[in-house]
Amino acid sequence: MYLEHFGLKEFPFSITPDTEFFFSSGVSQEALNTLLIAARTGEGFIKITGEVGTGKSMLCRKLMASLSSDFKVAYIPNPYLDPDALFMELAAELEVVFDSQTIAKHQLLRAINERLLELHSAGKRVVVCLDEAQAMPIETLEALRLLSNLETEKRKLLQVIIFGQPELEEKLNHPGIRQLKQRIAFEYCLAPMGRNEIDYYIQHRLAVAGHRGHRMFTPPAMWLLKLRTRCVPRLVNIVAHKSLLSAYGRGSHSVTFWDVYAAVTDTASLRQSASKFRLFFLVWVLVCSASLLLIEKGYIR
Repeated sequence: MYLEHFGLKEFPFSITPDTEFFFSSGVSQEALNTLLIAARTGEGFIKITGEVGTGKSMLCRKLMASLSSDFKVAYIPNPYLDPDALFMELAAELEVVFDSQTIAKHQLLRAINERLLELHSAGKRVVVCLDEAQAMPIETLEALRLLSNLETEKRKLLQVIIFGQPELEEKLNHPGIRQLKQRIAFEYCLAPMGRNEIDYYIQHRLAVAGHRGHRMFTPPAMWLLKLRTRCVPRLVNIVAHKSLLSAYGRGSHSVTFWDVYAAVTDTASLRQSASKFRLFFLVWVLVCSASLLLIEKGYIR
C-alpha cells in the first residue's frame, strides 16, 4: 500500500508483537527489568497485568528474546485449557516424549519432573510463560501450583510467569487458589505510555521500518493521536496505520490532524467517543467564532 510512498521497508504500526519494534518506555522497560531479575531469582510466581492493548504480549516476547542461553523457555499462548491439557502443552514445550493417548496424569507429571531434573543438571533454568492467563479456568490455575512443588533442595525447577488482563486479579482472589496467590513473589501492572513518550514511540517505529527524513506526523496530528488513543500502544498503532493510509490516499507525505481524525472515526473502539469529540470540537469552533465576532464589533478589547 503506502510503503514505497513513504520510503518504508515494512509496516511500522502492525499490532503483531514483533520484538524489533519494542520501545523502551518507562513502564515497559521497568516491567522487563523486573521480569529479568525475578527470572534469575527462580522463586515463586511472577504476575504481569495490564489493560487490553498495553503491550503484555510484546513484553512476553521481548522477555523470551532477552533471556540468555542458560534458560529454557516454555511458551503457552492459549491457556484456556483443562489441567491435563496444560500439562501436555508443557511437556511438548519441554520436548518430553510421551503418548498422549495412553499416558496417565501421574505418569506425565513424573516425565515432566524427570525432564526438569535433566535440564537442571545441564545448568538450564526453566521459565514457563503463560499469556492471556485471565482466560485460564480456576482448576487449571490450581494445577499450576502443583508445578511449583517441583524443586530440588536448593531451588525451584521451573519459574512460572503469568500475563493477563485485570480480570486475572478476580480469579486469583478465588478461595480455591489462595495458595497460588501466596506464591506470587513479583508482580507488575502495565500502564499506558506517558504522553511525552508517544512522539518518540512513533519516530522509533517509523525508523525501525526504514523511514529517513522529516517528521511525518504534524504537531496537531500528534496532539489528536495522544488525546484519542489515551496513549494505549495498540490503539496508537491502529490509528497511526490508518492515518498513514489517509495521507497516502491524499498523495501527501505528511500526516495531518484530519488524517488522524479520519482514522479515529474509522476505528470501532473509538467511534462512540469520537462523536463526543465532534460535539466538543463544534462547540469550540462556535465559541472561537463568537469571540472573534465580538472582538471585531469592539465588545471585547
